[in-house]
Amino acid sequence: MRPSALWVGALLTLATLAGCRTLPPAPPAASTPWVERRPQLQALAHFQLKGRVALSAAGSGFNANLRWTQDSARSQIALEGPLGVGGMQIIADGTDLDIVTPHGDRISNEAAHAELTARLGFDVPIASLRYWVLGVPDPTQPAEESLDPAQQRLAGLTQDGWRIAYSDYTSAGRQILPSHLTLEREAVRVRLLVEDWRL
Repeated sequence: MRPSALWVGALLTLATLAGCRTLPPAPPAASTPWVERRPQLQALAHFQLKGRVALSAAGSGFNANLRWTQDSARSQIALEGPLGVGGMQIIADGTDLDIVTPHGDRISNEAAHAELTARLGFDVPIASLRYWVLGVPDPTQPAEESLDPAQQRLAGLTQDGWRIAYSDYTSAGRQILPSHLTLEREAVRVRLLVEDWRL
């Protein structure tokens, strides 16, 4: 076989192999109507995220690493950071709330709410926050939505006295989810940067 024929055969083989690659699943089309996407996202019962949070409240603030695991109604949140917040775990399941302090002490319900408010400087709306991080309103309460019509996703949200601004999104499996959001209420400002989504 002539050298030129060998080259042609090799190129054809490479082209065939390249055509056999498995492509990652495409994200949902931007044109998918929001009225369809909203209930799909609100129904997501299981997810994990990792990221960073910056909080300022009552003249003080801190930065922390954040890990969140949602398993149906159970939210498990781990904060790792300075100012006595390091190693804190928050477990919310329905109306039950537990906190595991950096020293390993477990505090429940009323005392847990008081401890969390004392450490963070505000009452954390965990039940709604599990929806807000997904870029949707809490379906149990009225809300005002500001929609990005081109992308069919939230640009902003007002609910339960909180204002949530969504400045960036990222692909997560077949979903487009927030990667940068800011929550504000009175003197409280929380900035969340999501670095990894798992659905």
